[in-house]
Amino acid sequence: DVQLQASGGGLVQAGGSLRLSCAASGFVFDEYAIAWFRQVPGKEREGVACITNDNSETYYGSSVKGRFAVSYDMAKTTAYLQMNSLKPEDTAVYYCAVTYLIGTHRLGYFRDKSDWSYWGQGTLVTVSS
Repeated sequence: DVQLQASGGGLVQAGGSLRLSCAASGFVFDEYAIAWFRQVPGKEREGVACITNDNSETYYGSSVKGRFAVSYDMAKTTAYLQMNSLKPEDTAVYYCAVTYLIGTHRLGYFRDKSDWSYWGQGTLVTVSS
C-alpha cells in the first residue's frame, strides 16, 4: 500500500511562508496524483492543491490560488506545498493524499476527497495574526 508522511507544519505569522513536504512510498503503478487537503475542526476537509506525478497538471482551491504552489519531485517521490502570504484562515491540519490514474494519467479537475484512496497523517499549520 501507498504510505504517506506529511511534515513541515508549524507556527508562522500572517504574511509569512511555510513549505510542507509529503514523502510517498509503496506505489504499485506509475500513474498517480498527489493532493493536499486541509481541515479545521467542525468543518469539511477542503481541497488545497493537487498535481500529477509527472507534473503535467496542477489544480488549486480557490482560497489559495496565487498564494500556494504545489510541486512533485519524482526522484524523491515527495510532494511539496509552498505556502506564501499566509493568513490566519489558513490555519488547519494539512493532509496529503494519493489516487492512481491508471490508463489515462490525467486528473482533468480537482477531484473530490472521496476519490483519493490513500491518506497520510496530518501536519498542523497555525498562522497567527
